[in-house]
Amino acid sequence: MRLSTLVALFASLLLPVLAQQQASTDLTQLISKNPNLTEFSALLTSFGSLYANLSFQEGITIFAPSNDAFEKIPYQILGPAFESNNSDVVTAVLEYHVGRKQYNSGLFNSTFTFLPTWLSNDSFANVSGGQNVGVVEQAGDVFVAVSGMGSRSTLTSLDNTFSGGVMHVIDTFFIPPQPFSRTAPQFNVTSLSGAVIAAGLSDYVDNTPNITVFAPNNLALQNLGTSLATMTVSELSDLLKYHIVNSTTAMFPHIGYSSFLPNGTVLPTVEGGNLTITFADNSLFVNEARVLQQDLLLANGVMHVIDSVLDYNATGAKPNPALPTAAPILSGTALSANELPFTTFLPNTTSELFASSSPTGQSSSFAESDIGKATSSGANGAAASSTTTSAEATSTEKKSAGERLRAGAGAAIAGLFFSSVLFL
Repeated sequence: MRLSTLVALFASLLLPVLAQQQASTDLTQLISKNPNLTEFSALLTSFGSLYANLSFQEGITIFAPSNDAFEKIPYQILGPAFESNNSDVVTAVLEYHVGRKQYNSGLFNSTFTFLPTWLSNDSFANVSGGQNVGVVEQAGDVFVAVSGMGSRSTLTSLDNTFSGGVMHVIDTFFIPPQPFSRTAPQFNVTSLSGAVIAAGLSDYVDNTPNITVFAPNNLALQNLGTSLATMTVSELSDLLKYHIVNSTTAMFPHIGYSSFLPNGTVLPTVEGGNLTITFADNSLFVNEARVLQQDLLLANGVMHVIDSVLDYNATGAKPNPALPTAAPILSGTALSANELPFTTFLPNTTSELFASSSPTGQSSSFAESDIGKATSSGANGAAASSTTTSAEATSTEKKSAGERLRAGAGAAIAGLFFSSVLFL
Protein backbone atom coordinates (compact mmCIF):
# COMPACT_ATOMS: atom_id res chain seq x y z
CA MET A 1 0.00 0.00 0.00
CA ARG A 2 1.37 3.44 -0.94
CA LEU A 3 2.41 5.87 1.76
CA SER A 4 0.02 8.50 0.43
CA THR A 5 -2.85 6.04 0.68
CA LEU A 6 -1.94 5.24 4.28
CA VAL A 7 -1.79 8.94 5.15
CA ALA A 8 -5.19 9.55 3.60
CA LEU A 9 -6.68 6.57 5.43
CA PHE A 10 -5.18 7.73 8.74
CA ALA A 11 -6.54 11.25 8.23
CA SER A 12 -10.01 9.97 7.41
CA LEU A 13 -10.04 8.03 10.68
CA LEU A 14 -8.44 10.70 12.86
CA LEU A 15 -10.27 13.85 11.78
CA PRO A 16 -13.74 12.74 12.91
CA VAL A 17 -12.28 11.84 16.30
CA LEU A 18 -10.64 15.27 16.65
CA ALA A 19 -13.86 17.00 15.55
CA GLN A 20 -15.82 15.03 18.15
CA GLN A 21 -13.31 15.98 20.86
CA GLN A 22 -13.59 19.66 19.92
CA ALA A 23 -17.38 19.50 19.90
CA SER A 24 -17.41 18.02 23.39
CA THR A 25 -15.30 20.90 24.77
CA ASP A 26 -17.48 23.31 26.69
CA LEU A 27 -17.04 27.07 26.81
CA THR A 28 -15.24 27.05 30.16
CA GLN A 29 -12.70 24.51 28.98
CA LEU A 30 -12.12 26.37 25.73
CA ILE A 31 -11.47 29.71 27.39
CA SER A 32 -9.30 28.28 30.17
CA LYS A 33 -6.96 26.73 27.60
CA ASN A 34 -6.25 30.08 25.94
CA PRO A 35 -3.74 32.27 27.83
CA ASN A 36 -4.78 35.27 25.74
CA LEU A 37 -8.32 35.22 27.15
CA THR A 38 -7.64 35.67 30.86
CA GLU A 39 -9.38 39.07 30.89
CA PHE A 40 -12.35 37.66 29.01
CA SER A 41 -12.45 34.72 31.41
CA ALA A 42 -12.43 37.10 34.38
CA LEU A 43 -15.25 39.10 32.77
CA LEU A 44 -17.43 36.04 32.35
CA THR A 45 -16.65 34.78 35.84
CA SER A 46 -17.71 38.16 37.25
CA PHE A 47 -21.11 37.93 35.61
CA GLY A 48 -22.50 34.50 36.36
CA SER A 49 -25.82 34.94 34.55
CA LEU A 50 -24.07 35.96 31.35
CA TYR A 51 -21.74 32.98 31.61
CA ALA A 52 -24.57 30.56 32.30
CA ASN A 53 -26.62 31.74 29.36
CA LEU A 54 -23.70 31.47 26.93
CA SER A 55 -22.83 28.03 28.23
CA PHE A 56 -26.29 26.65 27.42
CA GLN A 57 -26.50 27.93 23.85
CA GLU A 58 -26.12 25.91 20.67
CA GLY A 59 -25.04 27.11 17.23
CA ILE A 60 -23.77 30.57 18.21
CA THR A 61 -20.65 32.59 17.39
CA ILE A 62 -18.72 34.39 20.13
CA PHE A 63 -16.27 37.14 19.21
CA ALA A 64 -14.05 37.11 22.28
CA PRO A 65 -11.93 40.20 22.96
CA SER A 66 -8.32 39.24 23.68
CA ASN A 67 -6.25 40.56 26.55
CA ASP A 68 -4.84 43.13 24.12
CA ALA A 69 -8.39 44.27 23.30
CA PHE A 70 -9.04 44.96 26.98
CA GLU A 71 -5.85 47.01 27.18
CA LYS A 72 -6.90 49.24 24.28
CA ILE A 73 -10.59 49.75 24.99
CA PRO A 74 -11.50 53.04 23.25
CA TYR A 75 -11.93 54.74 26.58
CA GLN A 76 -13.39 58.04 25.35
CA ILE A 77 -16.07 56.10 23.45
CA LEU A 78 -17.00 53.22 25.75
CA GLY A 79 -15.36 54.18 29.04
CA PRO A 80 -17.91 56.72 30.34
CA ALA A 81 -20.76 54.29 29.75
CA PHE A 82 -19.10 51.57 31.79
CA GLU A 83 -18.04 53.91 34.60
CA SER A 84 -21.55 55.38 34.93
CA ASN A 85 -23.21 51.94 34.82
CA ASN A 86 -25.12 52.87 31.67
CA SER A 87 -26.96 49.58 31.43
CA ASP A 88 -28.29 50.19 27.90
CA VAL A 89 -24.83 50.73 26.45
CA VAL A 90 -23.10 47.96 28.40
CA THR A 91 -25.82 45.53 27.42
CA ALA A 92 -25.52 46.57 23.80
CA VAL A 93 -21.74 46.15 23.73
CA LEU A 94 -21.86 42.64 25.15
CA GLU A 95 -24.78 41.44 23.06
CA TYR A 96 -23.03 42.77 19.98
CA HIS A 97 -20.24 40.20 20.44
CA VAL A 98 -22.53 37.19 20.12
CA GLY A 99 -23.71 36.02 16.69
CA ARG A 100 -27.14 34.40 16.45
CA LYS A 101 -25.81 31.58 14.27
CA GLN A 102 -22.57 29.65 13.97
CA TYR A 103 -20.15 31.19 11.49
CA ASN A 104 -16.92 29.29 10.99
CA SER A 105 -14.21 31.10 9.03
CA GLY A 106 -14.91 28.99 5.95
CA LEU A 107 -18.12 31.00 5.49
CA PHE A 108 -16.18 34.25 5.10
CA ASN A 109 -14.65 35.44 1.82
CA SER A 110 -13.51 38.59 0.02
CA THR A 111 -17.09 39.90 -0.03
CA PHE A 112 -18.47 41.20 3.26
CA THR A 113 -20.62 38.75 5.20
CA PHE A 114 -23.03 40.47 7.58
CA LEU A 115 -23.83 38.49 10.70
CA PRO A 116 -26.90 39.23 12.82
CA THR A 117 -26.06 39.42 16.51
CA TRP A 118 -27.92 39.31 19.80
CA LEU A 119 -28.00 43.10 19.87
CA SER A 120 -31.65 44.09 19.50
CA ASN A 121 -31.94 47.26 21.62
CA ASP A 122 -33.72 49.79 19.36
CA SER A 123 -31.20 52.49 20.23
CA PHE A 124 -28.43 50.51 18.53
CA ALA A 125 -30.26 47.93 16.44
CA ASN A 126 -33.29 49.40 14.72
CA VAL A 127 -32.92 46.75 12.03
CA SER A 128 -34.76 43.51 11.42
CA GLY A 129 -33.23 40.38 12.93
CA GLY A 130 -30.67 42.02 15.21
CA GLN A 131 -27.79 44.40 14.57
CA ASN A 132 -25.12 43.20 12.16
CA VAL A 133 -21.36 43.05 12.17
CA GLY A 134 -19.51 42.65 8.89
CA VAL A 135 -16.65 40.19 8.35
CA VAL A 136 -14.41 40.04 5.29
CA GLU A 137 -11.35 38.03 4.28
CA GLN A 138 -8.46 40.21 3.15
CA ALA A 139 -5.15 39.39 1.48
CA GLY A 140 -2.89 37.04 3.39
CA ASP A 141 -5.75 35.10 4.98
CA VAL A 142 -6.49 38.01 7.31
CA PHE A 143 -10.07 38.24 8.57
CA VAL A 144 -11.40 41.64 9.66
CA ALA A 145 -14.70 42.53 11.34
CA VAL A 146 -16.26 45.98 10.94
CA SER A 147 -18.64 47.38 13.56
CA GLY A 148 -20.12 50.78 14.38
CA MET A 149 -18.31 54.05 13.59
CA GLY A 150 -16.14 52.17 11.10
CA SER A 151 -14.26 50.38 13.88
CA ARG A 152 -12.16 47.45 12.63
CA SER A 153 -11.25 44.32 14.59
CA THR A 154 -8.88 41.63 13.35
CA LEU A 155 -9.79 38.01 14.05
CA THR A 156 -6.54 36.78 15.54
CA SER A 157 -7.59 33.20 16.37
CA LEU A 158 -10.17 31.42 14.25
CA ASP A 159 -12.57 28.51 14.60
CA ASN A 160 -12.20 27.67 18.28
CA THR A 161 -15.10 25.26 18.45
CA PHE A 162 -16.97 24.25 21.58
CA SER A 163 -20.19 22.45 22.37
CA GLY A 164 -22.25 25.61 21.84
CA GLY A 165 -20.74 26.77 18.57
CA VAL A 166 -17.56 28.58 17.59
CA MET A 167 -15.43 31.35 19.07
CA HIS A 168 -13.16 33.77 17.19
CA VAL A 169 -10.70 35.87 19.19
CA ILE A 170 -10.59 39.57 18.21
CA ASP A 171 -8.03 42.26 18.96
CA THR A 172 -10.45 45.20 19.38
CA PHE A 173 -13.91 45.56 20.96
CA PHE A 174 -16.89 45.94 18.65
CA ILE A 175 -18.65 49.30 18.92
CA PRO A 176 -22.46 49.28 18.56
CA PRO A 177 -23.59 51.33 15.55
CA GLN A 178 -24.97 54.82 16.12
CA PRO A 179 -27.72 56.80 14.34
CA PHE A 180 -26.92 58.75 11.20
CA SER A 181 -26.69 62.06 13.09
CA ARG A 182 -23.80 60.75 15.19
CA THR A 183 -22.12 58.64 12.53
CA ALA A 184 -22.07 60.96 9.53
CA PRO A 185 -19.84 63.71 10.98
CA GLN A 186 -17.13 61.11 11.60
CA PHE A 187 -16.85 60.46 7.85
CA ASN A 188 -16.66 63.89 6.20
CA VAL A 189 -20.43 64.10 5.83
CA THR A 190 -20.95 67.12 8.10
CA SER A 191 -22.77 69.26 5.53
CA LEU A 192 -25.29 66.53 4.76
CA SER A 193 -25.96 66.16 8.49
CA GLY A 194 -26.90 69.83 8.64
CA ALA A 195 -28.96 69.60 5.46
CA VAL A 196 -30.99 66.72 6.92
CA ILE A 197 -31.88 68.91 9.90
CA ALA A 198 -32.64 71.93 7.67
CA ALA A 199 -35.04 69.79 5.62
CA GLY A 200 -36.81 68.44 8.72
CA LEU A 201 -35.72 64.85 8.05
CA SER A 202 -33.50 64.13 11.04
CA ASP A 203 -36.10 62.10 12.93
CA TYR A 204 -36.87 60.04 9.83
CA VAL A 205 -33.22 59.35 9.01
CA ASP A 206 -32.27 58.50 12.60
CA ASN A 207 -35.28 56.39 13.54
CA THR A 208 -36.73 54.69 10.47
CA PRO A 209 -35.72 51.00 10.52
CA ASN A 210 -33.81 49.27 7.73
CA ILE A 211 -32.68 52.28 5.71
CA THR A 212 -29.82 52.72 3.28
CA VAL A 213 -28.30 56.19 2.95
CA PHE A 214 -26.12 57.27 0.03
CA ALA A 215 -24.38 60.22 1.66
CA PRO A 216 -22.67 62.89 -0.45
CA ASN A 217 -19.46 64.04 1.24
CA ASN A 218 -18.71 67.64 2.16
CA LEU A 219 -16.97 68.39 -1.13
CA ALA A 220 -20.03 67.25 -3.08
CA LEU A 221 -22.22 69.87 -1.37
CA GLN A 222 -19.50 72.51 -1.55
CA ASN A 223 -19.42 71.98 -5.33
CA LEU A 224 -23.11 72.88 -5.53
CA GLY A 225 -22.15 76.17 -3.96
CA THR A 226 -24.44 79.18 -3.95
CA SER A 227 -27.14 77.35 -5.94
CA LEU A 228 -28.18 75.70 -2.66
CA ALA A 229 -29.50 79.04 -1.42
CA THR A 230 -32.15 79.08 -4.16
CA MET A 231 -33.77 75.85 -2.92
CA THR A 232 -36.91 75.82 -0.87
CA VAL A 233 -37.14 73.49 2.12
CA SER A 234 -39.47 71.25 0.12
CA GLU A 235 -36.99 71.03 -2.77
CA LEU A 236 -34.15 70.24 -0.39
CA SER A 237 -36.26 67.56 1.27
CA ASP A 238 -37.01 65.92 -2.08
CA LEU A 239 -33.35 66.06 -3.04
CA LEU A 240 -32.27 64.35 0.17
CA LYS A 241 -35.04 61.74 0.03
CA TYR A 242 -33.63 60.65 -3.32
CA HIS A 243 -30.52 59.55 -1.41
CA ILE A 244 -32.45 57.30 1.00
CA VAL A 245 -33.74 53.79 0.41
CA ASN A 246 -36.30 52.35 2.82
CA SER A 247 -35.41 48.67 2.68
CA THR A 248 -38.82 47.35 3.66
CA THR A 249 -40.40 47.51 0.21
CA ALA A 250 -41.22 44.47 -1.87
CA MET A 251 -38.94 45.77 -4.61
CA PHE A 252 -35.89 45.76 -2.35
CA PRO A 253 -36.54 44.03 1.01
CA HIS A 254 -32.92 44.19 2.20
CA ILE A 255 -30.70 46.73 3.85
CA GLY A 256 -28.34 47.88 1.11
CA TYR A 257 -25.09 46.38 2.33
CA SER A 258 -22.58 46.25 -0.53
CA SER A 259 -22.84 42.47 -0.74
CA PHE A 260 -26.52 42.94 -1.66
CA LEU A 261 -25.78 45.44 -4.44
CA PRO A 262 -24.68 43.52 -7.54
CA ASN A 263 -24.25 45.28 -10.86
CA GLY A 264 -27.58 46.50 -12.23
CA THR A 265 -29.47 46.56 -8.92
CA VAL A 266 -32.37 49.04 -8.97
CA LEU A 267 -33.26 50.68 -5.65
CA PRO A 268 -36.53 52.54 -4.93
CA THR A 269 -35.93 55.75 -2.98
CA VAL A 270 -38.08 57.54 -0.43
CA GLU A 271 -38.46 60.40 -2.95
CA GLY A 272 -40.11 57.99 -5.38
CA GLY A 273 -37.48 57.71 -8.08
CA ASN A 274 -35.07 54.83 -8.55
CA LEU A 275 -31.31 54.50 -8.16
CA THR A 276 -29.20 52.15 -10.25
CA ILE A 277 -26.06 50.38 -9.04
CA THR A 278 -23.18 49.96 -11.48
CA PHE A 279 -19.89 48.17 -10.95
CA ALA A 280 -17.23 49.43 -13.37
CA ASP A 281 -13.44 49.73 -13.35
CA ASN A 282 -13.30 48.08 -9.95
CA SER A 283 -15.50 50.79 -8.43
CA LEU A 284 -19.08 50.86 -7.19
CA PHE A 285 -21.37 53.61 -8.51
CA VAL A 286 -24.90 54.72 -7.69
CA ASN A 287 -26.24 56.49 -10.77
CA GLU A 288 -23.31 58.74 -11.74
CA ALA A 289 -21.78 59.00 -8.25
CA ARG A 290 -18.79 56.96 -7.14
CA VAL A 291 -19.04 55.20 -3.78
CA LEU A 292 -16.03 56.30 -1.72
CA GLN A 293 -16.70 54.41 1.53
CA GLN A 294 -18.93 51.37 1.78
CA ASP A 295 -20.84 49.69 4.55
CA LEU A 296 -20.68 52.20 7.39
CA LEU A 297 -23.09 50.61 9.84
CA LEU A 298 -25.89 52.68 11.34
CA ALA A 299 -28.16 51.81 14.25
CA ASN A 300 -31.00 51.56 11.72
CA GLY A 301 -29.23 50.44 8.55
CA VAL A 302 -26.15 51.33 6.53
CA MET A 303 -24.51 54.38 4.95
CA HIS A 304 -22.34 54.61 1.85
CA VAL A 305 -20.38 57.83 1.27
CA ILE A 306 -20.50 59.10 -2.34
CA ASP A 307 -18.58 61.79 -4.19
CA SER A 308 -21.44 63.79 -5.72
CA VAL A 309 -25.05 64.78 -5.13
CA LEU A 310 -27.65 62.69 -6.98
CA ASP A 311 -30.28 64.34 -9.18
CA TYR A 312 -33.83 63.01 -8.85
CA ASN A 313 -34.63 64.64 -12.21
CA ALA A 314 -32.01 62.46 -13.91
CA THR A 315 -32.76 58.96 -12.64
CA GLY A 316 -31.15 57.41 -15.70
CA ALA A 317 -27.76 59.04 -15.13
CA LYS A 318 -24.84 56.73 -15.89
CA PRO A 319 -21.34 56.83 -14.41
CA ASN A 320 -18.24 57.81 -16.31
CA PRO A 321 -15.45 55.88 -14.56
CA ALA A 322 -12.84 57.94 -16.43
CA LEU A 323 -13.83 61.08 -14.53
CA PRO A 324 -12.42 61.62 -11.04
CA THR A 325 -15.88 62.82 -9.94
CA ALA A 326 -19.22 63.56 -11.59
CA ALA A 327 -20.14 67.11 -12.54
CA PRO A 328 -22.34 69.04 -10.06
CA ILE A 329 -26.08 68.69 -10.73
CA LEU A 330 -26.68 72.44 -10.27
CA SER A 331 -24.76 75.39 -11.63
CA GLY A 332 -23.43 77.86 -9.13
CA THR A 333 -20.30 79.24 -7.58
CA ALA A 334 -18.52 76.54 -5.61
CA LEU A 335 -17.75 77.31 -1.99
CA SER A 336 -14.21 77.59 -0.72
CA ALA A 337 -12.52 74.69 1.01
CA ASN A 338 -13.14 76.14 4.48
CA GLU A 339 -16.88 76.70 3.95
CA LEU A 340 -19.30 73.89 4.71
CA PRO A 341 -22.95 74.43 3.76
CA PHE A 342 -25.73 73.76 6.28
CA THR A 343 -23.41 73.34 9.26
CA THR A 344 -25.12 76.27 10.98
CA PHE A 345 -28.04 73.89 11.56
CA LEU A 346 -25.95 71.41 13.52
CA PRO A 347 -26.42 71.25 17.29
CA ASN A 348 -23.48 71.61 19.62
CA THR A 349 -21.33 68.50 19.64
CA THR A 350 -21.34 66.23 22.66
CA SER A 351 -18.36 64.51 24.19
CA GLU A 352 -20.38 61.41 25.03
CA LEU A 353 -20.82 59.36 21.89
CA PHE A 354 -23.55 57.15 23.32
CA ALA A 355 -25.80 59.93 24.62
CA SER A 356 -29.45 59.00 24.30
CA SER A 357 -30.68 62.05 22.41
CA SER A 358 -30.32 62.86 18.73
CA PRO A 359 -30.75 66.20 16.95
CA THR A 360 -34.33 66.70 15.80
CA GLY A 361 -34.20 70.40 15.00
CA GLN A 362 -36.28 71.61 12.08
CA SER A 363 -36.44 74.85 10.18
CA SER A 364 -39.22 75.93 7.86
CA SER A 365 -36.81 77.92 5.73
CA PHE A 366 -33.15 78.77 5.34
CA ALA A 367 -31.34 81.69 3.86
CA GLU A 368 -28.13 82.28 1.97
CA SER A 369 -26.57 83.21 5.30
CA ASP A 370 -26.92 79.56 6.30
CA ILE A 371 -24.90 78.37 3.32
CA GLY A 372 -21.18 77.97 3.73
CA LYS A 373 -20.61 80.03 6.86
CA ALA A 374 -19.11 77.34 9.09
CA THR A 375 -15.43 76.69 8.55
CA SER A 376 -14.01 73.21 8.32
CA SER A 377 -11.63 73.97 11.15
CA GLY A 378 -14.51 74.43 13.58
CA ALA A 379 -15.91 71.80 15.90
CA ASN A 380 -18.78 71.03 13.56
CA GLY A 381 -16.72 71.11 10.41
CA ALA A 382 -13.85 68.76 11.05
CA ALA A 383 -14.21 65.13 10.18
CA ALA A 384 -13.08 62.88 13.00
CA SER A 385 -10.59 60.11 12.35
CA SER A 386 -11.52 56.43 12.35
CA THR A 387 -12.35 54.93 15.72
CA THR A 388 -9.95 52.10 15.02
CA THR A 389 -6.96 53.94 16.41
CA SER A 390 -8.32 57.20 17.84
CA ALA A 391 -9.86 57.77 21.26
CA GLU A 392 -7.63 55.23 22.96
CA ALA A 393 -6.95 55.49 26.67
CA THR A 394 -3.84 57.06 28.11
CA SER A 395 -1.29 54.68 29.63
CA THR A 396 -2.92 55.07 33.03
CA GLU A 397 -6.38 54.48 31.60
CA LYS A 398 -5.19 51.47 29.62
CA LYS A 399 -3.71 49.88 32.70
CA SER A 400 -7.06 49.74 34.44
CA ALA A 401 -9.35 49.43 31.42
CA GLY A 402 -10.19 45.79 32.05
CA GLU A 403 -10.86 46.46 35.73
CA ARG A 404 -13.20 49.33 34.84
CA LEU A 405 -15.07 47.12 32.42
CA ARG A 406 -15.63 44.39 34.97
CA ALA A 407 -16.13 46.41 38.15
CA GLY A 408 -17.86 49.50 36.75
CA ALA A 409 -20.54 47.64 34.85
CA GLY A 410 -21.27 44.80 37.24
CA ALA A 411 -24.73 45.83 38.35
CA ALA A 412 -25.73 46.94 34.88
CA ILE A 413 -25.31 43.65 33.07
CA ALA A 414 -26.35 41.10 35.68
CA GLY A 415 -28.89 38.89 34.01
CA LEU A 416 -28.86 40.68 30.66
CA PHE A 417 -28.10 37.59 28.62
CA PHE A 418 -31.06 35.67 30.04
CA SER A 419 -33.31 38.05 28.11
CA SER A 420 -31.19 37.71 24.96
CA VAL A 421 -32.07 34.05 24.53
CA LEU A 422 -35.65 35.07 23.82
CA PHE A 423 -34.51 36.57 20.53
CA LEU A 424 -32.77 33.44 19.24
